[in-house]
Amino acid sequence: MTHRILVVEDQPEISSIVLRYLQSENYAADLAQDGFSALKLFSQHTFHLVILDVMMPGINGFEVLRDIRNISDVPVIMLTAKGEEDDRITGFDTGADDYIVKPFSPKELIRRVKAILRRVYGDSDEIVLSIPPLKLYETRMKVEKDGTDIELTASEFKILYTLMKHKDQILTREQIIRNAFNEDYEGYDRNIDSLIKRLRQKIEDDPKNPTIILTKYGAGYMLGGESQ
Repeated sequence: MTHRILVVEDQPEISSIVLRYLQSENYAADLAQDGFSALKLFSQHTFHLVILDVMMPGINGFEVLRDIRNISDVPVIMLTAKGEEDDRITGFDTGADDYIVKPFSPKELIRRVKAILRRVYGDSDEIVLSIPPLKLYETRMKVEKDGTDIELTASEFKILYTLMKHKDQILTREQIIRNAFNEDYEGYDRNIDSLIKRLRQKIEDDPKNPTIILTKYGAGYMLGGESQ
C-alpha cells in the first residue's frame, strides 16, 4: 500500500515542488491550500503523514494541528518561513513531529518524510485514531478501550471509524452509510440504529446513558461533545 500524504501549503511555487518530489518517490499526495480545506480533507480520507505550513489564510497551522491531534496520532511536519525558537517550541508542544524552516531543500524534506514514516510505521501502513478512552487501528481492524481489546464486527468497526474520523460532527444515518459503507450497504437506514445500539453495548460503561456515542435527536449521531 502506498503512503498517502496531505500537503497543506498556500504558496503554489512551494506546494508544486513538494508535490512533485513526493510523487517522484511514489507517495500519494493531496494538496490543501488553507486550514479549513485541510481539515475537510483529513476528515474524508486516511493519511499517513501531514506536511503543514504554519502561516495560512483562514486558520493557521497550529490551529489545524490542534484539531488533528484531537482525533489522530498521524505524524506532522511543520513548515514555516520563521526561524524563531518560540514557533518551533509551539509546534512541538502542540504535537508536531518535526519542523523545517523555509527556504528548505526538497531533498531534505523527503529524507525527513522517509525517516518519520519508517520510524512510525516500519513496514506497515497502520493508521491509528486515538480518542480517549478508545484507540482504533485501521489496518488490523482493532479497537482498544483503555488498553483492553474490544471485539467488533466489520460493520460496527466501520461505523465507529466513521464517527471517530468525524469527531464532534453530527452525522445523519445517510451520512454514516455513505462514509462507512459507500455503495456496499444493502440494509435500511434504520438498521444503523441497531448497529449503534450494539456498539454502545461493547464500548460504553453504561449503554443506557452513553458518553461516547451520543444521539442528537432529530439530527443523528456524533462521537464526543456534550449531550443535549
